[in-house]
Amino acid sequence: MTELLSPTNDYVFKRLFAEAPDLLVDLINDLRPDLPDIASVEVLNPNIEPNELTGKYIILDVLARDGQGHCYNVEIQVRRYGAWHKRGLFYLARTLGLQLGAGEDYQQLRAAVGLHLLDFDLFTANQAELEQALWRFEMRDERQPEVTLGNILQMNLIELNKADRLGLPDGPLRAWITFFTHWREELTMAKIAHEPVKRAMSRICELSADEEARRLAFVRERALRDEVSQLNEARQEGLQEGQKKGRQEGLQEGLQEGQKKGRQEGLQEGQKKGRQEANAETARNLIKTNALTDEQIAQATGLTQEEVAQLRSEQQE
Repeated sequence: MTELLSPTNDYVFKRLFAEAPDLLVDLINDLRPDLPDIASVEVLNPNIEPNELTGKYIILDVLARDGQGHCYNVEIQVRRYGAWHKRGLFYLARTLGLQLGAGEDYQQLRAAVGLHLLDFDLFTANQAELEQALWRFEMRDERQPEVTLGNILQMNLIELNKADRLGLPDGPLRAWITFFTHWREELTMAKIAHEPVKRAMSRICELSADEEARRLAFVRERALRDEVSQLNEARQEGLQEGQKKGRQEGLQEGLQEGQKKGRQEGLQEGQKKGRQEANAETARNLIKTNALTDEQIAQATGLTQEEVAQLRSEQQE
C-alpha cells in the first residue's frame, strides 16, 4: 500500500485546497463556526512556482477571496521560530492594504482574515494557555475588550496537537483536527462522518498515488529539513562562538578584576601598615613621658604590651 502524503506538508496542503475551492470553503466555514458561512471563494494564488518548493523561509499558503470581497490567508505551519507572529501580522496587513488602489474609497475595504493551522504548540506560558488551543485576535480595546474596531483584521490560530490532546465536542471542527493529526490511522479516519473531511481524505489518497506529487512533496520536505538543519547549525556555531568570546571576555575581566583587587588589597595593606606605624609613633611619645604603664599605652594605641615593651627597650638603648 502506498504511504500517504501528509496534509501538514504545505505543498500537499496547498494542492489539497487550492485545487478544490469547494473544500476550501468548507474548511473556512468549519474553522469559524460562530461566524456566517461563506458560499464560494476564488483562489488568488493557485499555482506553485518551482522556486517556492526549495526557497528558504517560505510557507506555501492559499490566498482566496469570497463573493463579498473578503480575503482569506489559509496555511499550515510546522515550524516555530521567533518572528512567527510578526510574519503573520505583516502578511495579514499587506493583504488588507493591497485591496485599494490610489484614490479608492476606504469604504471599499473588506476583511483580511488569517486562518493558520499550527502543527506545534505556540502558547505555553501558563496553565490557562495550555488549556486553550483555538485563538482569535482582532482589534480590541485593552480595558474594554467588548469595544472593537470591527473584524476587518482577524487572525485565527488553531494549535492542532494541543486541540487534539484537549479534545473538542464532536462536530466539523473536531473532524478537521482529527484529519490533520491522525491522517495515517485508517481506523480513526474511518470513524469520521463529516463529508468534507472524507473528501479531503480521498484527495490525499489521490495525491499519494501520483508519482510527481510524491516527488514534489519530498522536495518540499527536504527543503524544510535542510532549512531546519541550517538554522540549528547556525545556532550551534553562534553558541560556540559566544562561549569562546565569553571565555575570552571572562578571562580579560578576571585579569582586570584581579588587578583591581590587587590594588585594593595593596591599598588596604598600606593603610594598615601606616596605621601601625602611626600607633607605634604615638606609643614612643607616650613612653617618653614616663606617665603611663605599658598596659595603658597598649590600650591607648591598639598595640600589644609586648610591642610597647619592645619600643621602650629600643628607646633605652
